[in-house]
Amino acid sequence: MDRPAIHHWHFTVTASSIDVLGHVNNREYLRWTETAATAHAESLGWPLDAMKRAGGVWGAHRHWIEYLQPAHQGDEIDLYTWVETMGSAASLRRFAVKSGERLLAVAATEWVYVDVERMRPCLIPETVASSFPLVPADDERLAALGIARAPRWNPTGRNAGGR
Repeated sequence: MDRPAIHHWHFTVTASSIDVLGHVNNREYLRWTETAATAHAESLGWPLDAMKRAGGVWGAHRHWIEYLQPAHQGDEIDLYTWVETMGSAASLRRFAVKSGERLLAVAATEWVYVDVERMRPCLIPETVASSFPLVPADDERLAALGIARAPRWNPTGRNAGGR
């Protein structure tokens, strides 16, 4: 099975994403990142029903988004996502949003693995963890795509999800 380490999603900004300032509303970036993360997990063999059968699901713990340039209706968007770290119970997933050569936003989400019975964080099973290829921050593929820049603000002061 092909395991895409860096997931790519291409789409066009629609009118429903535009706010009163005439550009993409900030909440849309969060929605887009969740959609891309879910699609990436599915492409790696972990749709929601498979996750539930395995006993756990990913729950967002923290988000960081840095908006660099605005996007507008009709813009062609390339959203990239990848998993940077996988710890014992949490994982750091990164995102980059581009339009053409313009880097519009960078983001990261710390996901916690949640036991579906107890609704509490739990250890990530090896069968799940090993399905997600890791892409370190200095990976040359990120630089080649022009998306190596991480969000500047990280309230933990460490790499989320790492050991």
